Amino acid sequence: MKGTPAAIAGPALVQARRLAQYRAEIARRVAARMPDDGLQQTPYPGLALVRYASPADLGCAQSRPSLAIAVQGAKQVQLGEEVFEYGPANYLVTAFDLPVLARITHATPRQPYLCVVLDINAERLGEVLGEIGPPAPADAPPMRGVALAPVDADLLEPLLRLLRLLDHPADLRALGPLAEREILYRLVTGELGPRLRRLAAGPAHQISRAIDWLQRHYAQPLRIETLAQAVNMSPSSLHHHFKAITAMSPLQYQKQLRLREARRLMLAEPLDAGAAAHRVGYESASQFSREYSRLYGLPPLRDVKRLRCLGDALS
Repeated sequence: MKGTPAAIAGPALVQARRLAQYRAEIARRVAARMPDDGLQQTPYPGLALVRYASPADLGCAQSRPSLAIAVQGAKQVQLGEEVFEYGPANYLVTAFDLPVLARITHATPRQPYLCVVLDINAERLGEVLGEIGPPAPADAPPMRGVALAPVDADLLEPLLRLLRLLDHPADLRALGPLAEREILYRLVTGELGPRLRRLAAGPAHQISRAIDWLQRHYAQPLRIETLAQAVNMSPSSLHHHFKAITAMSPLQYQKQLRLREARRLMLAEPLDAGAAAHRVGYESASQFSREYSRLYGLPPLRDVKRLRCLGDALS
């Protein structure tokens, strides 16, 4: 009879089966393209695949605006003191350029961590937001820079379609954007939709501009008043909303940008710790060493030596 528990369970069972089928095919397609561990860009711009066959501490990384869907295994992302762990049951949205700590928590050679990452294009997201109706209500919850929500079959279906198109390069250019647009539509009409809509205006939009300003001026001394003026906010409002979204103050955000860039410089050029510290804006080499050790777990030169050894071992 219509409305009985059995009748209600029918559609739910169909959805569960769709979800399992899509997840299994996505896992097969990612595994087929990823024989080795790491992150690999695909022919479709902004779409990347990730594989790890064992737990791994990925350290501090700059996470860009993106959607991450893991179909096997699990990963942790730490923003400030807050930890987000996701696996096949949920997806992760990163809404801003944020320094995070990342680690693969569940992975084995037989069942490696497999994930699809799609960059969130702000212009395309804005187009979708403009077409779905009124903005989010004023009482919509604030959007932390990182958020989790349950995965459903309606989101996996266009993602799978995009992955299938990788096998058909002639169709990818024309049909890929259509699949991407549907993915964005599913995001903004899903559980995180009200929060994502708030990113297009108000304080969240101003914090996005503040993050961009910090990325361009990270080596300069930071005056909150100057940053607040650049994004048309009061210093107190800037500090409040910046911390609500990024889980850190503007000064802490700048510090992580400096340390990450110093690490890159020591690996790439190479520079010694003192020269790298000066290049990214530190006046005190000892302060740089202390803060670097606190973030990365080792003094600068020992950390860089370890990374070089790891690189040699993997090459």
